[in-house]
Amino acid sequence: MKILFVLLILFCHTSNAVSFKVSISTPQNTTLPNVVVYLIPNKAVNNPISEISIMDQVNQQFKPHILPIQTNTLVHFPNSDSIKHHVYSFSKAKKFELPLYKGSETDPLLFDKPGLIELGCNVHDWMLGYILVVDTPHFAQTNAEGVVEFDLPADKYKVKVWHPRIQDNPSHLEKAVTLKEDTHLQFKLMSELLPSHEEYEDNDEFSDYEF
Repeated sequence: MKILFVLLILFCHTSNAVSFKVSISTPQNTTLPNVVVYLIPNKAVNNPISEISIMDQVNQQFKPHILPIQTNTLVHFPNSDSIKHHVYSFSKAKKFELPLYKGSETDPLLFDKPGLIELGCNVHDWMLGYILVVDTPHFAQTNAEGVVEFDLPADKYKVKVWHPRIQDNPSHLEKAVTLKEDTHLQFKLMSELLPSHEEYEDNDEFSDYEF
């Protein structure tokens, strides 16, 4: 897969803080919301333990479907459904299990290693969620128009993007930039997206069972 990068420099006065806009479009010139865009600064940053983030379970789905967090973030996994779930991950960055539970019975988990964590439920096979842990405080997700904007200190950064529907070698989804002024970076994807994760009601024998 190849990606076309277009870097547009918006000429304006230079200051210590700059506006950085990233837009992502598909081969059909459609937009892709909820893409995680994160910027790794030229200098290493500290990752202090932050406030708790939430990965809920609602209508037998993980909410949000994609949760980006900074390294050393605590994540709470409440279950807002009326039935029990069994949340697990076998991902290298964080392996864990939360056996059958309802409500807020579990303690928050610390995610102290960068990487991608795939979430599943042992009871409901269709439940799928993602936590992307990044070594930077500079991250956000694209809006409905496939755009995200940052206000950043002028510096050198490595820009990376991630979404489960993008088929791509990670090296094709990053770009080094030097931000001295307001800048717009466009990612033009050149390959078809993977099918979306639809919220379907294909219930199995356990889906409505009150554990």
